[in-house]
Amino acid sequence: MKKILLLLTSFFLFSCYNQERNCKAFKTGKFTSETTVEGKKYTTTFERNDSMQIENFNNKIDTFSIRWINDCEYILENIKPKNREEKKAVHVKILNTKDLTYNFEYSFVGETKKQKGSVTKM
Repeated sequence: MKKILLLLTSFFLFSCYNQERNCKAFKTGKFTSETTVEGKKYTTTFERNDSMQIENFNNKIDTFSIRWINDCEYILENIKPKNREEKKAVHVKILNTKDLTYNFEYSFVGETKKQKGSVTKM
């Protein structure tokens, strides 16, 4: 009886911490993204297919190539960078998903400082 109780308790504790990660549902479509950097909130809309992402931020359109590392991580590279900062590739990791939303963290490739945000599929 003790073993069954211990097994059930362990199952309950660990199942509560499993976060949904249905990343495949977010590989293509139209999205809205929100990030906060240094206390300022930024909203971007974008459309993504399996190899490209087109973003609209403050009426400025940028096109990125997208390379999926696995179902929940990808690398974005600006196709027509205008300066050194825009040449830096961005690594994005989807942390969890729920319904039409996912939370993510991102950083420039090779850097340790990470930012977080959320994306909603339209």
